[in-house]
Amino acid sequence: MPFIINMIRRFVIAAVVIPVAAAGVRKISDMLEARRGPSRATNLLRRGADSAESIFGRRRKGRRW
Repeated sequence: MPFIINMIRRFVIAAVVIPVAAAGVRKISDMLEARRGPSRATNLLRRGADSAESIFGRRRKGRRW
């Protein structure tokens, strides 16, 4: 039984929590960029959100050619 609960917990984290956190980080990055302009910190925040989203979140369609 604990195995099933752990499996459900991992699924919820991968399917819900990480994409929501990535969206929140992206919003923070946009807000900081609007106030102070582009910087290394906002670039790293956006890059981190992109990588987390590509690993756990929605899959983007790749280029064919």
